[in-house]
Amino acid sequence: MRVTPLDIRQKTFEKNFRGYEKDEVNAFLLSLSLEWERIVDENKELRFKLEAAEREVAKLREVENSLYKTLKTAEDTGANVIEQARAAADLHLRESQMQADSILNEAKTKARNAIEESESRAKEILAEMEEKLKALVENYKAMEASRNDLLMNFKHLATDALDRVERSISTANEFDPDKHMALAKREAKRVAFPNTVDFEKAVRPEPPVEREKEIILEQRTMKVESQPKKVQKSFFDEIG
Repeated sequence: MRVTPLDIRQKTFEKNFRGYEKDEVNAFLLSLSLEWERIVDENKELRFKLEAAEREVAKLREVENSLYKTLKTAEDTGANVIEQARAAADLHLRESQMQADSILNEAKTKARNAIEESESRAKEILAEMEEKLKALVENYKAMEASRNDLLMNFKHLATDALDRVERSISTANEFDPDKHMALAKREAKRVAFPNTVDFEKAVRPEPPVEREKEIILEQRTMKVESQPKKVQKSFFDEIG
């Protein structure tokens, strides 16, 4: 049963012969009602404060939830940012590594190509030098052969010249101009007058010894005249 201050004030008791003192009971009930009213008012005030506190707590809880969500979002965002930063760093690192590998491979390729080109050029230069050396050797051999040929030709020319000189000296020693002139005249007469020459030979036979000398001289003269004349070439004509 709910009791209010008004119920306390209006409460009546049955009277009997030997009951409580009415004034004391009324005074007590009045003080009790006042105290009850104070307690009720205080209770109302406390309830109001409690409700206000509960509302404040609810607001604070909302703020807390909002802050928690914000913090959670911030943490998630931070984690995402960190993860993205880590992923970006890894990607950048991989790209840098790939770029470095590409640059290194390109440098190695260029170096290898340069070395191969240098080796090829060196081989070409060496081959050219070998060819030039071979050509020089061949030219030297050809010049040496030409020198030997020139020496042989010079020796032959000298030998031929000496032989011609010796033959000329021998012919000059054995040559008799008078007999040669007489023989030429008789030969001319024989050609011009063959019968006369035969007659003279038949009438005036020559001595056997003189005739034999004339025949030998005639044969030598005809032999010398019948030989083809060699053109005397110079040393430079032989080289040419």
